[in-house]
Amino acid sequence: MAEQREHEHDDLVGSDSGAARSGAAYAGDAGSIAAARQFATHFVIRVQGGHGITVPRDVLGAVQLVVSELITNACKYAPGPCVMNLLLTEQTLEITVTDSSPDLPSAWTADPDRVGRHGLEIVKALCGGFEVHRAPTGKTIKVRLSLGASA
Repeated sequence: MAEQREHEHDDLVGSDSGAARSGAAYAGDAGSIAAARQFATHFVIRVQGGHGITVPRDVLGAVQLVVSELITNACKYAPGPCVMNLLLTEQTLEITVTDSSPDLPSAWTADPDRVGRHGLEIVKALCGGFEVHRAPTGKTIKVRLSLGASA
């Protein structure tokens, strides 16, 4: 199987800001989901060690789930590649995913009997901020996870 990560970059923001950013581009196929989840996990762990930012274990689990859901939607509903950018500060992790579809996602009404299509509900429940914007070549979804341990 070919490597799914086509491009990645790290840009550790100035040490005074206590923030770090990184990003990667993916082919948009099924292998992209696991690759993005692994990339986000390694980024958070690396930044914790190098910047002293503490990310509780339950928040790291939420990061993995949110990245999986966002990249799954990009791969499923948008043809072609997608890009994920991460910005980790002392208070939040911002996850931005840009894909090639101009169609904005819509949340379904909660229905425990429905099989599937719960991804956006999950993302909105876990994230303190959720924004969607059309981009010149598709759309960008930006979410923010608080680094405070969940109750």
